[in-house]
Amino acid sequence: MTSTTKAPGKTFADIKDMTFERALKELEGIVGRLERGDVELEESISIYERGEALREHCDKLLRQAEAKVEKLTIGPNGRPKGTEPLDPGF
Repeated sequence: MTSTTKAPGKTFADIKDMTFERALKELEGIVGRLERGDVELEESISIYERGEALREHCDKLLRQAEAKVEKLTIGPNGRPKGTEPLDPGF
C-alpha cells in the first residue's frame, strides 16, 4: 500500500498532509452537501470519491493515535506503577 490516499481511480495527494481535524471538517462538509442533494450527479460522484479518501485518511490517523496511547497501571498501593499498551477492545 502506498502512502498516497486513494479513492477508486483517483489520487488525492493533498489529503496525505492534512491534519485529522482539517480532513474531518472537509469530510463533514462533503457529507452535508451530499445529504442536501444540491449537487449534480457528476459532482456528487467526484466529491463522494474525495470523501472516501478523507475517511480513509482519518481512519489511518486514528489508528496511529491509538497505537501511541498507553494506559497507566496502578500498583496494589493505589499509586501508578507504569504503563502498558491501551486495549482498544473496551
